[in-house]
Amino acid sequence: MSKLPKKFPEYLIMHKTLVKKIKELEKRKQDFSRNEIKEIQLKMENYQSELKRIEDMFPDNFFIENNHS
Repeated sequence: MSKLPKKFPEYLIMHKTLVKKIKELEKRKQDFSRNEIKEIQLKMENYQSELKRIEDMFPDNFFIENNHS
């Protein structure tokens, strides 16, 4: 296995939190107006890019193999 990032426990928590936030926003998206949906979509895209950044610090398939959600 490749080397884990120096502060990997914090990154794991961040990853889990971001995944949870994205899921919550996705569920709630139908409850918002068209303008709010655009804002939510932008927020979700930002969360997704942060997830990608975190996942790139870890070995390939780390989050797939260690998904405890």
